[in-house]
Amino acid sequence: MVTAVLFFGADIFAVHVIKIDGSQHVMRALAPSLFFVCVSSVIRGYFTGLKNMRATSNSQVLEQILKCVLTIVFVYASVGLAPEIMASWANFATSVATVLSLLYLIYFYYKRKSGISEKIKSSRGEELKTSGKKLMISILMISIPISLGSIITAINRVIDTATVSRGIEIAFANLIPAHGSAAAIINPSAEQLTKEIARLSGLLSKSDILYNMPLAVNLAFATVLVPYVAGALAVNDYKGAAAKINYSLLVTILIILPCAIGLIVLAEPIYKIIYFNASDGFELLQLVSVSLIFAALAQTMTGSLQGIGKVYVPAISLVFGCIAKIILNLALIRIPSINIYGAAISSIACQFISCAICFAVLKKQCKLKLTFVKYVLKPLTAGVLMGAAAVLIYKGCSMLLGSGFIMNLISTVAAIAVAAIVYFILVFGLHILSKDEVIQLPAGEKIYRALVKLKLYK
Repeated sequence: MVTAVLFFGADIFAVHVIKIDGSQHVMRALAPSLFFVCVSSVIRGYFTGLKNMRATSNSQVLEQILKCVLTIVFVYASVGLAPEIMASWANFATSVATVLSLLYLIYFYYKRKSGISEKIKSSRGEELKTSGKKLMISILMISIPISLGSIITAINRVIDTATVSRGIEIAFANLIPAHGSAAAIINPSAEQLTKEIARLSGLLSKSDILYNMPLAVNLAFATVLVPYVAGALAVNDYKGAAAKINYSLLVTILIILPCAIGLIVLAEPIYKIIYFNASDGFELLQLVSVSLIFAALAQTMTGSLQGIGKVYVPAISLVFGCIAKIILNLALIRIPSINIYGAAISSIACQFISCAICFAVLKKQCKLKLTFVKYVLKPLTAGVLMGAAAVLIYKGCSMLLGSGFIMNLISTVAAIAVAAIVYFILVFGLHILSKDEVIQLPAGEKIYRALVKLKLYK
């Protein structure tokens, strides 16, 4: 139903809600993804309940890779068409990626169907202590607040888009820079305003694509917390639940911090690779990447809060974050010297507030042992040194190889590769993770033996 509303009501939303005529093509391109994402979520949730996270992690990583690759392919294929049509093709890549991700999940299910059926047959002798009606009510009581968080996030995007459009309209009512130049058009026409709104909104959309990739990886990690934390609490293992949350927050920090710092220091060369014909706007990615840290931590804490039964807290925290975002959007975007960068600044505030509220409640409910040195100082030191290495390698390669697309690509890949090695050495060299924590990682035993051989651990 929602897919149909978005598809057939795209003209109304584009013209009257967000006031960007032409965006209806993008909405129609994205509409099918709503249906396929919902079906995929059911399958992922089923396997999460079975404590099998491969379905979620594999499908989400696959989906993000497909989105990036197909976006580039579809944009190349639509070169020469109207900008709004090119944008719709770029976003249609999302719908195609969700379909392919769903097909993978169906394949994943059927490959394990026989084993699941055997488990179901073997459990038929067990008495169901809860009636079907009560079970359905329990599921709804849990799912509604969880869904509410997603709904608020979606509404936040709509409000964000609307306030961005109106703010830019006010900011450039009597002043429109000609593509970043000092030139201006006095008393611009409605068509000129629409084009400027679309251009600046497009800059924000470009950063969203890269921003969402690390969050997709972390989301799979955060989701697995729910059954494990809930299972520990079911047997009154509060110490075990707290230890799992502590460890999860640390891993989230170690995953997301290099992603955020990497996007900040290499934003310009990355834009020149992905958007080589329109690489402007990388400063927005640098700003938005700051909020990436808070968004990822909030994701992990959301999984923890849902595991301990505090399912309404994430939604409430998002409400307060959204309120702050709306206020800041309305205040900042209308300032010509800030304009679209106000949306990035408000995103930082939104994610910080949401993260802070989740952390305050989680810390009160669980005995978290988060020391400053282990959780902040050491990871930040590793991240900053990694960022410095990336900048030095990139600039060094650029000086040797020169400019140009291929040269920039080689320099950027070299910088990322060296940065990854530096970060790996620093994380384990600074002993941010203890022996037990290393072993808990996927293939942890092998990693620990390799670290011992490298003399990073004893």
